[in-house]
Amino acid sequence: MAKQERAVRTRRIFLEAAAEVFNEYGYDAASISVILERAQLTRGALYFHFTSKEALAQGVLDEAVTTQGFSPQTYKVQEWIDLALLLAYRLPREPLLSASIRLSVDPKSRSLFSTRWPDWIELSLDLLAAAKERGELQQHADPATIARLLVGAWTGVQLVSSSLPEQPDLVGEVSELFALILPGITVPAVLTKLDISPRRPERLLAEARPEQDSPALREGSAPRA
Repeated sequence: MAKQERAVRTRRIFLEAAAEVFNEYGYDAASISVILERAQLTRGALYFHFTSKEALAQGVLDEAVTTQGFSPQTYKVQEWIDLALLLAYRLPREPLLSASIRLSVDPKSRSLFSTRWPDWIELSLDLLAAAKERGELQQHADPATIARLLVGAWTGVQLVSSSLPEQPDLVGEVSELFALILPGITVPAVLTKLDISPRRPERLLAEARPEQDSPALREGSAPRA
């Protein structure tokens, strides 16, 4: 058991080191040598877990869709909001997440590995479809369209805000995005009860338990309240 736990820790060290290097240099310019230097582990240990830089990049992307801090709420629309706010909060703090964005927008790595955006769209769609069934969305609101456009808008907000000289807080920017979107898709009775505060993801993470980031969610199935 101790050997297995050590192997899990070693794999994680390599993924985090690779994520840092991909963030700093991009996929093409990143090198195994720099990743090894950052991880401070041996080449043999690396190749036990990952056979190439490509395998490391795929490993980083495989870690991208997680739901740490997520918990069932009274309204499915709130759960959808929480996913976006939590990701915005965690992204600047977790190199694996920010590296997954860097790899997704890089043309070379995207051609090799695709992206995890379809998974985020599927997660959103599950929640929005449930919200529509419960009467939380306005009649004209189409869950598939909203899910797709929100992921695109969220990504655009992140890319633009990260490139500005004085980078605005990403959670605050996503909160403002919801302030614009929600009145057009949510029924008034639900809209007044939704929390889009930039402080919300920090509270959710403080309350969360580790087991809430379940394997089922990593595979793209949203939890049901």
